[in-house]
Amino acid sequence: MKKKFKMQDLDCANCAAKMEDAIKKLDGVNDASVSFMTQKMMIDADDDKFDGIVEEAVKIVKSVEPDCVVLV
Repeated sequence: MKKKFKMQDLDCANCAAKMEDAIKKLDGVNDASVSFMTQKMMIDADDDKFDGIVEEAVKIVKSVEPDCVVLV
């Protein structure tokens, strides 16, 4: 399953890269991207694990940039 999420208050391109790298390392993730310019996150992951992966991705975003919000 592949899905895009809007983000708010993503303030730095370096933080976006850190988030993307961490999300790509999650078990079951095929691909992921976090764009500072468009304020969007894309996750391509296994269907059966997708909801759990999105929860983990939101935690990663919060750990890198606490003010950033993922609109799920």
